[in-house]
Amino acid sequence: MQLERTDRAGGHVMEDHVSATCLEADPNETRAAGNPRELKRVLADHRGPSTSAAVWQLVTTLSLFIIGWACMWASLPYGYWISLLIAVPTSGMLMRLFILQHDCGHGAMFASTRVNRLVGVALSALTLTPYQCWRRQHAQHHATNGQLDHRGVGDVTMHTLEEYRALSTRDRWIYRIYRHPLILFGIGPLLYFGIYQRMPGRVPKDWPRERMSIHGTNLLLAAVFAAGAWVFGPLVFLKLHLPVLAMGASAGSWLFFVQHQFNPSYWEHDDDWDYHRAAIDGSSFLDLPRPLRWLTANIGYHHIHHLDSRIPNYALPACHTAHPDLRQVERLTLVSALRCSRLKIWDEEARELITFRQAKRRLLLPAHRRVDLATK
Repeated sequence: MQLERTDRAGGHVMEDHVSATCLEADPNETRAAGNPRELKRVLADHRGPSTSAAVWQLVTTLSLFIIGWACMWASLPYGYWISLLIAVPTSGMLMRLFILQHDCGHGAMFASTRVNRLVGVALSALTLTPYQCWRRQHAQHHATNGQLDHRGVGDVTMHTLEEYRALSTRDRWIYRIYRHPLILFGIGPLLYFGIYQRMPGRVPKDWPRERMSIHGTNLLLAAVFAAGAWVFGPLVFLKLHLPVLAMGASAGSWLFFVQHQFNPSYWEHDDDWDYHRAAIDGSSFLDLPRPLRWLTANIGYHHIHHLDSRIPNYALPACHTAHPDLRQVERLTLVSALRCSRLKIWDEEARELITFRQAKRRLLLPAHRRVDLATK
């Protein structure tokens, strides 16, 4: 298997009752009927970005972001708390801009590769994300989604139950801290977008283009922050922009988490792994209210996106409606998705994600008993 495929390739223990779809689902359930390979062939008809739709999405989202930021600044004399309230929808616009940048990386925003690249790089000034580097790493994520032997690039760190068993007490605590919502969706995203993505040493030395992308983004951000400090003053600029960055990064990180950390899900080793099955069974359908679907550029239809990443975001709902097999996929609601943060470890025998409490009990049981528990 070629690791760097392009993006065109595209139960519970008695004591652990949890009233959430993402925790209680039958691990042996098939999420979608039909043949995923055939679905991908049929979905190809929905490819083909519209320039007018792409421009409209960019102009409206960027305008709303600028308006929100301006309102934050204008409200400062009346109380910083008002600015922080306005920062909530403004950060939503920033998150949406990141998703549009993401679509550029898949070639699903504009028909022209050059235009996708130019827009993607320009959006780096707001999203803090080096476009070329992120694009290549994200392509690896798509090429290895649900593949236990190739975790670690563009995904959330996750241990299997046996891997967790082999960890020292210190490493178990490190993993528990890392998987805590305060880290995953609070402190971690700001550190990731603000600091980690500034480091060229985090990518291989034989990725010169991606390293240059990091250097170029760092220079671009330095210019943006210098201009902001010069126009508004350093303290005012940071007071306004940091909350927007923090909330946008947190919301985006949570969205990415629930796209692949849910039940029933799909994780296999190389010999049993299938790209198309991983797209359908290993990527969630997050059924959000209509306003949130717009805000997230339909990224909740993630199973369709992983099956064919060249389908534009505005065509995803039509794909879901048009094909009965896609409508049979298990859906996450906003409430059940929020509860998925309790999922921490993949139990290979039971074929489900489990909580730390479940892991503690299952580590005391033989493998065949874990299977029995999961199928009850």
